[in-house]
Amino acid sequence: MREVNPVRGVNVSGRPIRILLSGVFGPFGVDDEFGRKENIMELFHNQVTRGQDTASFRFFHRSFGLYFLAANVNADVTVLDFPSRGRFEKEVAQGYDVVGISFIAPNFVKAREMARITRRVAPGATIVLGGHGAAVEDVEEKIDCDHVVRGEGIGPLRRLLGQDPDAPIVHPTLPSSERSSVFGLPAPGIPASLLVPGVGCVNGCRFCSTSHFFGKNYTAYLSTGRQMFETARRIADETGTDEFFVMDENFLKDKQRALDLIDEMERHDRYFSFHIFSSTETIRAFGLHNLERLNVTFVWIGVESSSSEGNFEKNDGLDARRLISQLQERGILVLASSILCAEHHTPDNIQNEIDFMIGLEADFVQFMLLTPLPVTKLYKDHKARGLLRMDLPLEEWHGQKELSYRHPDFPGDAAQRWIDSAFRQEYEANSCSLLRVIRTVVKGYERLDRRWQLDAGQKARKRMLEDCARAWAPVLGGIAHLAVNRQERERALDLARRVRRVLPPTLLDRLKSPAATALAVAWRARVRLLGDSIQPVTIVTRTQAQRIRIAPSTIPVEVVSDDRERVSDQIAAVAMWATEPTLAN
Repeated sequence: MREVNPVRGVNVSGRPIRILLSGVFGPFGVDDEFGRKENIMELFHNQVTRGQDTASFRFFHRSFGLYFLAANVNADVTVLDFPSRGRFEKEVAQGYDVVGISFIAPNFVKAREMARITRRVAPGATIVLGGHGAAVEDVEEKIDCDHVVRGEGIGPLRRLLGQDPDAPIVHPTLPSSERSSVFGLPAPGIPASLLVPGVGCVNGCRFCSTSHFFGKNYTAYLSTGRQMFETARRIADETGTDEFFVMDENFLKDKQRALDLIDEMERHDRYFSFHIFSSTETIRAFGLHNLERLNVTFVWIGVESSSSEGNFEKNDGLDARRLISQLQERGILVLASSILCAEHHTPDNIQNEIDFMIGLEADFVQFMLLTPLPVTKLYKDHKARGLLRMDLPLEEWHGQKELSYRHPDFPGDAAQRWIDSAFRQEYEANSCSLLRVIRTVVKGYERLDRRWQLDAGQKARKRMLEDCARAWAPVLGGIAHLAVNRQERERALDLARRVRRVLPPTLLDRLKSPAATALAVAWRARVRLLGDSIQPVTIVTRTQAQRIRIAPSTIPVEVVSDDRERVSDQIAAVAMWATEPTLAN
């Protein structure tokens, strides 16, 4: 086994260790020898709004964990995100001591090919596997590698390099998403920044790969409210936006930390807004009033099932419809997730599950097939019962087409037909998610506008909601024009009138509306002619040894996109549309 010389990050030649950290190669979301068309590299278009045609939300997430590794070791580190196969090989040939490959189970074949390329091009390099794909059973024997990191990766990489695994965590500055758009229109304003308070979740739901991957424990990177506030303030000052996506499986679980963060914002009169994940029991314990004080604007909730038979302790006593309505009245967007083709589902009762999720009227709904992923209790139970489909390639274990376990009531393509139908039914009944987003934001604004007196935090929240409503309201004409049915058209027109009444449009708002409609029509034509595939650009980020501890807010980076696809004329045309208003202001 190849080993790195553990002498303060310096290799045997005396120069700093050189590390390449890479996500898997593209193209993504296509049927080829390395992947499947259903495994799209876009979270929402893959499993949330994919049934909403051109109204689907489109954006990419970087391989966040790789940037945290790069910021927390003393070495020359290159992060390669969204490379092509050829671009990865070209980078490996630059002579790295360590090559780290991060992947998920459906990208197993790509990771194996990348390891093969590394052995051929850089035979002296140490190969390290990480990410959720590292949980694949016997992955050390299936992929030619030297080390496998399961769970939190900063400590193990530091130990591999002979560095202090318990040194303080440096939080890098990263956007939460790339190239955000809907109807082909770029999302207005600066994208929300990423904030990672910690990893893991103690709830341990038996299907959850995140909870089990981290041993059903929680590792805090930012353990106090003050640390969170100071980190958020530094990042916000660098990026120009006070909006954050909190990448934490169950952020409100540490109630005191969140309350202390509120106190810090109020004490400094600096108010950020947060998109969070949360289980329902933590929301109820934290309280709706505190959610408003924290300025939460989006929450992803695991509703999972309509019945006690298919649900989990976290949802005991839950009235999901009431809770979602209460959140929306406060201007908080809700994404509710659901599991289809679970053990208790049959063709006779699964439609009830879909109807339940539709009836929640959440702003977004995620449908996923029950998928026993390696490391979870569900996987171990199904393996013990002989239910796992070990003949099914890992490329198919993505939860949007085939079941990875044998279910007597959903053979063949039955699962795919049900999940496709669920997405379409939800869209036709509740209209596109963008319309719902605007409606919820307007509700929250109206609620605050009716109050005689507002404190500083409420005033900041009201401004944020107004900016968001004004930013997206011009798209309502396009939604009406391209409506999936008469009901959506009437909803869009009614909501447009409501927005004009509550927030009289400026001249710029009036000009944007027909422009947005025209560009949405152009995008639909493009999709009809060329398909809706969007590939992410390659991003190369380089950090230097000995610099990361000096000034983490000014880490020297080089972002390269030499594989960047040509931006279409339609996207270029809306650049002006996206400049005003800015959500951060």
